[in-house]
Amino acid sequence: MAKAKAKSAEQDPDRTRIVQRQTVDASAGGIGVKLSGTGRNVRRPTRKARLRIARFDPWSVMKTSFLFSIAAGIILFIAVWVVWGIISLSGALDQAQEALTALVGSSSGSGLELSNYVSQWRVLGFTAIVAVLNVVFITAVCTLLSFLYNLAANVIGGLEVTLAED
Repeated sequence: MAKAKAKSAEQDPDRTRIVQRQTVDASAGGIGVKLSGTGRNVRRPTRKARLRIARFDPWSVMKTSFLFSIAAGIILFIAVWVVWGIISLSGALDQAQEALTALVGSSSGSGLELSNYVSQWRVLGFTAIVAVLNVVFITAVCTLLSFLYNLAANVIGGLEVTLAED
């Protein structure tokens, strides 16, 4: 009778009781699952589930894309700040000014001054404006794409995904 109970538990598709009592045992024949109380290894087949993504909630997509685009904006701002620091420390701006003076310089000595147009705070200000515009644009596009996906999913049924347990 004990064997019948163990066998019915092994054939149970849920296997919820077995999963709670499992311990991993590395045996010579490979890794198996040792059931507590039975003393033997049982190989379970990999369970697979086929799911269909029927719709995305546009409000959730908007919130998520808003947070990711804010993170991307912060990363962009810090990256430009670091690159600007490297460029200014390497002396590339001074060399660019010398090359510009050699190309466009006048005899009176009042040539085009690069620092009047490009400075650290102007570049960072422009980067901040671009980051804010990207936040608005990316959030709007992702929300619009979620609406379009929902319309297409109503017609074709959505994406099918197969999930498998290891």
